[in-house]
Amino acid sequence: MLHQPEPATADRREHGPIVIGHRGASAHRPEHTLLSYETAIALGADYIEPDLVSTKDHVLVARHENEISGTTDVGSHPEFADRRTTKTVDGRPMTGWFTEDFTLAELRTLRAEERIPDLRPDNTVFNGIDRIPTFEEIVRLAQRHGVGVYPETKHPGYFDSIGLPLEEPLLEVLARYGWRGRRDPVFIQSFETANLRELRKRTRLPLIQLITATGAPYDWTAAGDPRTYDTMVTPEGLREVAGYADGIGVDTRRIVPAGPDGRLLPPTTLVGDAHRAGLKVHTWTIRNENSHLPVDFRLGDPANPAFPRATGDVMGWLEKLYLLGLDGVFADDPGMARAVRERVLQRSRYGSRRADRLLCPFGCQI
Repeated sequence: MLHQPEPATADRREHGPIVIGHRGASAHRPEHTLLSYETAIALGADYIEPDLVSTKDHVLVARHENEISGTTDVGSHPEFADRRTTKTVDGRPMTGWFTEDFTLAELRTLRAEERIPDLRPDNTVFNGIDRIPTFEEIVRLAQRHGVGVYPETKHPGYFDSIGLPLEEPLLEVLARYGWRGRRDPVFIQSFETANLRELRKRTRLPLIQLITATGAPYDWTAAGDPRTYDTMVTPEGLREVAGYADGIGVDTRRIVPAGPDGRLLPPTTLVGDAHRAGLKVHTWTIRNENSHLPVDFRLGDPANPAFPRATGDVMGWLEKLYLLGLDGVFADDPGMARAVRERVLQRSRYGSRRADRLLCPFGCQI
């Protein structure tokens, strides 16, 4: 048997909401690279999150999308110029280079690059250093450092339609490293529903239904089902989700909506409704930059050209969310998320009982 998680795994997840390193520590390193995951671990993430897509030879690798022109140097490789094509993925035309048209060996000749260099110019210093990691490499890294993994199956219906289903190799890798039970440090997430229902029949690992602020699961849309994510967040919809998943991963706007002026409105009842249905609630994505924060938590002079990428009051935003009783947050800067969590927990232990109940409504053992 290969490596089992170190005892530190349970210790790092013992108290309060979990901190999920969103694509690693993408505020500090190009996303979905081992550099990014290693940084997330060093900053205190409890889980690291890879988005998973497949290669031509059915190996799972971590990329934001299967189209890789914006996250690798593939465009500078003349030997792959003829691989550029247009495909329709989840009803949307996309032009570029796609992982499913490359073997793993071919992808290994590419190097990762920062996906949003205008917002994160400092990350571009790491362009060209790291390769595209496989899911197996990420699992090995997580086990070596005693943290969990939180993989997303990206476009599962699409990959199934081209004969490269994501679920089989995902479960195979996890089982190879001893992760197959309900208490193992794994959450499997998807925006679609059909693959989660199928996974529920095949694994005891925790499953998370992802929910955007608008729209509908693509498998519902493709099947002509008129329901949307709005249906899913009703008490009845949440009870249905609880029949196949262990939790929901929701856009922050589902928890604290904003008005027409961009300022926050009172929180919804979603966290409490989900808990009453027996579901954990994780929210995404907490980002440091003003351009990704609610208007209420932006700092600095909006007229300054650097304003969109400047760090706003992300600490205040995190504290507000933690005090609503969440079970976890996805953060581009897991160090910030962990620091605020510890501060709120410390204050609740030695101060407000109300804060303690809000932060950990069912106790602080996650």
